[in-house]
This record gives sequence, C-alpha cells and structure tokens, in this order.
Amino acid sequence: MRCGVTTSSDRQPLPRGTEIRGKWNGRLYRLERLLGLGSNGQVYLASSDNRINYAVKLGLETAELQGEANILASLDQSEKGRQSFLVDVDDVVLEGKTVPFYVMRYVPGSPVKDYLRQNGTHWLGVIGYRLLERLTQLHDAGWVFGDIKSDNVLVGEYGRVELVDYGGASAIGRSVRQFTEIYDRGYWSAGSRTADPAYDHFAVALLWLHALDGKRLIQLTRTLLPQNRHPRELMKLVRSHSRLLPLEAWMEKALTGQFESTKDASRQWRESVRISQKPKTEGDRVPGWMVGLLGVAIAISTSVAAIWLFD
Repeated sequence: MRCGVTTSSDRQPLPRGTEIRGKWNGRLYRLERLLGLGSNGQVYLASSDNRINYAVKLGLETAELQGEANILASLDQSEKGRQSFLVDVDDVVLEGKTVPFYVMRYVPGSPVKDYLRQNGTHWLGVIGYRLLERLTQLHDAGWVFGDIKSDNVLVGEYGRVELVDYGGASAIGRSVRQFTEIYDRGYWSAGSRTADPAYDHFAVALLWLHALDGKRLIQLTRTLLPQNRHPRELMKLVRSHSRLLPLEAWMEKALTGQFESTKDASRQWRESVRISQKPKTEGDRVPGWMVGLLGVAIAISTSVAAIWLFD
C-alpha cells in the first residue's frame, strides 16, 4: 500500500509522436512512449535533436513539480563538475492549458528486486554501496527520499544505481510526504514519520528483506497484529536467511536507527559486505571480479545522471 497526500490524475496519456515545445526556453521534445503514470504527473521517454535519451515529466500543479525540480537542482549544486540531473524546466500549452514539465537524462535500468533476481544476489554489495552513496548526496543537500522501494531504485549496467520518483522527497525535519506502508518505520513501530536520514536507512533495510525474502516478509505483514509489529520480528527473518545473516549487524542498526549518518551507514555497509562475501560453500563463492568492482565503486563516484522519474 502506498500512502501520500496527492490525488490521482484523470489526464489521458499523450499519443506517441506528440511534440511539445517549451513556452519559455523553446526546446522541442518528441514523446516516444509512456514510462510512468501516477498521482502528480506522467513521465515519457522522449527524443530531442534525434537523440532518445530524455525523460520528460508533465505535471499537474506547477508548485509541486517545481518542488521536485528544486530538489534535483540542489543535487546538481552538490555535484559540481558532474553531468547535470536536470536538463530543462518549462511550461507547454496543451489543449489550451498551460502544463508544467521538466526534463531529465534517461538511462535504462531495472528495479532492484528484478535486477538481483536476474543477475544474482552477489550484486548486493555493489548495489547497496551505490544506493547509500546516492542517499548521502541527497541527505547532505537537506532532503530525505521517503518512498524507497524496489520500483524506485533503478539499477543499470554494472550495478549503477539511481533513485526514481523524487515526488515523495521531503525536507529534513518535515513530515514524510509519501511512503509505501511495508517500508515505513511507523508501520513497524520503529519511529515517527518525520523526515530524517534514519527514515531512509530503515527503508533500505526493508528493501533488502523484500528483495531477498519477500514471500516471508509479506506473510509476516498478514499474520502480525498491529501491536506486534516491531523491528525484532524483522530481525528474525534476517537471522534465518543465509544471504542476510552476514549483514545482521548492519540490518539491526538500520532498523533501529543507530547510524550516526548516512556516511556512517555506507562505511559500515562496506564492512558487513566483506563478511557476506566469504563463501560458505564452493557454490556460494562470490566471483573475484565482483570484489574488485566494489573496490572501484568505493574509489570512484558512480553518480551518472538521472533518469526515470515518475510518481
């Protein structure tokens, strides 16, 4: 169940080939196909200058869409010298109405749960590190992502990670604007819904539980009474899962809000991964190149621009 404060849209998707031109900046985009349809906008794969490498988000309310653009612009400021997140912000007139939109660069990828299923759980260490690095940048800029879940963590080639759907991002200290119930620490009696880095740490721990042990996690939500929901019940799943057990210490700290910062969570993740990469059996061995890839991920920032945003 997804929770938030926005209302659903009745706007029909625009047909393939629709061209939109910005009212103020004048750039032309051709919409190739719909990527996402949600409560506060629509996202399309788009081309410009014969290149299909953009994601265009058409919004409902100018103020709300501008808020998302401001978040992405603040990330650009925190990553000077790197490829920008935000390409364009403008309005377009559609059927006589002025519609706000912004444009991102598009990089294809898969939701984290699908990626791990298709490519193997030995990617967990690299993906986890890169996700925490992305969250570090967001938190340092004063924002909490809030709605972390498998569909909102996009994984590309060699485990590159991007967050999707910044529509739920909340300023630190404010109430979380949007969340998915099973990932919410309030649902598990583990804390408030005030936006702080620990809120995202909790959701990352649930991300791994959902990705690796989703069947038992869902069953737990169906059998536990609300008064019995607690991180200790989640830790029982962690301790009884062979892939999650080596991450026990990290998972417990994430579920109980014990990290000093997201940088601290990232550092301790690296230590936990070293343990998890130790093979229990010959068939459980992590490829040697995977260990090297994690080292490269640590040494070099892998922030390649966003991507695929929809609500």
